[in-house]
Amino acid sequence: MKIMGISLLMLGCLMAFSLGIDIFQGFDVSQALYNAVSPFRVMEVSELFVLFFLLFLFFAESVYLFIKERKGNQGK
Repeated sequence: MKIMGISLLMLGCLMAFSLGIDIFQGFDVSQALYNAVSPFRVMEVSELFVLFFLLFLFFAESVYLFIKERKGNQGK
């Protein structure tokens, strides 16, 4: 769970940094948000499949390790 938390914290900080830079450059908030998600709009189907597959593997492993750790603690 620490890895997932750190990853989400890093994602939030980097998105806020990117949005902040865009706003300082003179974009409004909606244009800054569009610039933050625009790389995902030009991805092809195969690239989106790989992205979602890797995200699924990341979350599945995190859930598996959490359940495994929880079952280990119940036996004590």
